[in-house]
Amino acid sequence: MTFFYHFGNYILFLKGMFSKPEKLSVYVDRTITEMNNIGVGSLSIVVIIAIFQGAVTTLQIAYQLISPLIAKPVIGSIVSDSSMLELAPTITCLVLAGKVGSHIASEIGTMRVSEQIDALEVMGINSSGYLALPKIVAGLIMIPMLVIISIFLSNLGGVIAGEASGILTYEEYFQGARESFMPFNLLFSLIKAFTYAFIITSVSAFQGYTTNGGALEVGASSTKAVVYSAVAILFSDYLLAQILL
Repeated sequence: MTFFYHFGNYILFLKGMFSKPEKLSVYVDRTITEMNNIGVGSLSIVVIIAIFQGAVTTLQIAYQLISPLIAKPVIGSIVSDSSMLELAPTITCLVLAGKVGSHIASEIGTMRVSEQIDALEVMGINSSGYLALPKIVAGLIMIPMLVIISIFLSNLGGVIAGEASGILTYEEYFQGARESFMPFNLLFSLIKAFTYAFIITSVSAFQGYTTNGGALEVGASSTKAVVYSAVAILFSDYLLAQILL
């Protein structure tokens, strides 16, 4: 019953964001700021993770498939498809759940316990829409872009690892990647990215918005935001694969 109680409050929180919208200019300014925080602020960690996950996947796939009976371009095919379908969207968004989600929850949670949200409501501002909606919109714009960058860099990392280890050349890697490429795989990856972006931003904003207490509760809300976002991402990952693949 606790799950349904909190899920119901989450739905009401999302509904409340649109009950009394503010001026569009207010949302635009805040959305641009949040796009910088979410996208540009997370770019470095995404670059590092993407390159190394592509490199490690290439080495592990090669370790399992090195055989005279298996053509080397198959390695590039598997790595590129794995990066597009699972590694880039899911691993990247799990990391962003920790970085972006905890930041959103702690920021809004601190505003709640310091009564800044109460002050916004006294001034007649729709606090949930003013605080959460720009973050959600910014996440829906920037996180899919980060996933696209991650897909590219994962393949780049695979090429570098293949060349550096002598397992396969970049021509063999791209040959396999081109032969196995399907446009739907990229579309599926973007669908997952948009879904995960909404989960990360909305769940984290809800956890911060419903914080009660003091500094300890802000930390607890930040932790819950990361855990709940990660679980929801993994659950939606299974559902999307079951429905769309």
